[in-house]
Amino acid sequence: MVLLFLTGAEIYPGLADENIRRDATVKAVEKVMPSVVNIRTEILLERRDFYYDLLWEYFGPYYRGRPAESTYSLGSGVIIHKSGYILTNAHVINRASRVEVILHDGTRYDADPVAGMLSSDVALLRIQDEKPLPPFQSIDFASEDDLMLGETVLALGNPFGLGSSVSRGILSSKNRRPPMEDKPLDIEDWLQTDAAINPGNSGGPLINLVGEMIGLNVAVFKEGQGIGFAIPIKRVNDAITAIMTPEVLHGLWFGAKVEGGKVPLVIGQVAESSPAASAGLLRGDMILRLNGARADHIIDFHERLTESEGEAPVELDVERNGDLIRLQVQLQPESEFFNAQLIAERTGLTVQGITPQLARHLNLESSEGMIVADVEEGSPAEKAGVRTGFIILKVNQRGANDLVTLAKQLHALKSGEMVRIDLVVQRQLGRFLTLNHASTSFKLR
Repeated sequence: MVLLFLTGAEIYPGLADENIRRDATVKAVEKVMPSVVNIRTEILLERRDFYYDLLWEYFGPYYRGRPAESTYSLGSGVIIHKSGYILTNAHVINRASRVEVILHDGTRYDADPVAGMLSSDVALLRIQDEKPLPPFQSIDFASEDDLMLGETVLALGNPFGLGSSVSRGILSSKNRRPPMEDKPLDIEDWLQTDAAINPGNSGGPLINLVGEMIGLNVAVFKEGQGIGFAIPIKRVNDAITAIMTPEVLHGLWFGAKVEGGKVPLVIGQVAESSPAASAGLLRGDMILRLNGARADHIIDFHERLTESEGEAPVELDVERNGDLIRLQVQLQPESEFFNAQLIAERTGLTVQGITPQLARHLNLESSEGMIVADVEEGSPAEKAGVRTGFIILKVNQRGANDLVTLAKQLHALKSGEMVRIDLVVQRQLGRFLTLNHASTSFKLR
């Protein structure tokens, strides 16, 4: 009797060359996992009771502060740039007094919030350390429109604080409605998957089998089973682009929107009279270099654009209709252009911010809004009934809590265009001062 023994390579041709267990799922996880981080936040909660309130009320300037208790929460994040920028959900780090990130290899770093947008639930952190930092492995983003219903997807993160975890499912549904400006994202805006997404997964990446991020894990539908949600990569790109601007992070006016989800980066809208417009930038210009260096990532672009803090002009090489063009842009502090003078020129109103002291004097519940200090006689605002002492809360239903914000909102509107202002109107009723909400509209000059 002859016994015949077959090797694994003879049963499965090609096994000797590559282990069949290392399929597309395993390869995608191996590629992405080093960029996924666990996030641990510390939140200080003030103790509140009668005696502490009494001490604070009467001895506030001398009292050392209310004792606080610490509470901790866990979440996930993903490194999106080699310099240590981390993407997560805004709700993961909201109100955090300290943020710690734990890398896949167990290394721990403190991280500082860069900025966040509650409307999109997207936030950016940056790893900080006293020592020079190594280059971090970042994730690749999928193309914004590269989604296939039913394709296999993987959710990575830190569920229940258990550490790095992977769950697998399919893309069950794409986002169901077009973007709505300044509206909080909800279920209709998210990707849906049956890959398990649990508390702690928030802020981790949802990836395809190529190892590209297609969404940011955000929530699970408690009433159902196997229904998880992620913010689509297009919305993530939009949020990063809105955050990584000289205006938001440095108070410097550039005046052009950069479409961060494309390579090379592309100039979108260019604001009238802005430094970008003065430099000659046009919508559709493709950005090739800044000061001689390539900038294919929105973070590289922002850091090179603001490197001199507006002290020196920045040289831009752009491609326009196949031609290479070199331009220079000089950023300027926003407050030099968007100020009380611009507001007065457009409306006839002289306004000022509301300090906490002024709010208490006027019996206001908060210091939100701008108070009208003077009204030009015969101006559009005066004809619309706006008077000294009125408080401007919103312009065209958008908050206006400082001079720069209010001036920017008015600058974006054309001369002769109608503007609606929501107000708090103070009226004297006998010995009492009453506060009433009202609104009025008029044409801008």
